[in-house]
Amino acid sequence: MIKVRVGYMKIDERAEIPEYQTEGAAGCDLKACIDEVVILGPGETRLISTGLSIEVPDGYEAQVRPRSGLAMKKGITVLNSPGTIDSDYRGPVGVLLHNTSPSGVDIFHGERIAQLVIAPVVQANFEEGFIEKDTERGAGGFGSTGKY
Repeated sequence: MIKVRVGYMKIDERAEIPEYQTEGAAGCDLKACIDEVVILGPGETRLISTGLSIEVPDGYEAQVRPRSGLAMKKGITVLNSPGTIDSDYRGPVGVLLHNTSPSGVDIFHGERIAQLVIAPVVQANFEEGFIEKDTERGAGGFGSTGKY
């Protein structure tokens, strides 16, 4: 397991530091830092504050992902999953929660709303002009392999 330093700052004094729930967890929990209960209506999307800003080291990104339990039990997901926090971003960390359920869902202060995964980044050097190697699939797109 690789461990990297991720700095953080509380924008709101009530914010809670992300925590890993188990020793082998890939993601740590982000918690809502809100003044009052947010009711997410069916099909509604809202930006929920964590009350934190973070400093991700160069060569890494932070990915904001849904929590499987929240998705299964309440139908709540992260809309732009995975959301990316780049290493040069220093603003507030917010989570775009989306309600896929047919009824309203309450989001409470301190509730675990998403996971944060720190991952290495690879950047491409794009070269115009040619593609070196053809494949059997070629330009076949969606559904072209005959599989779902």
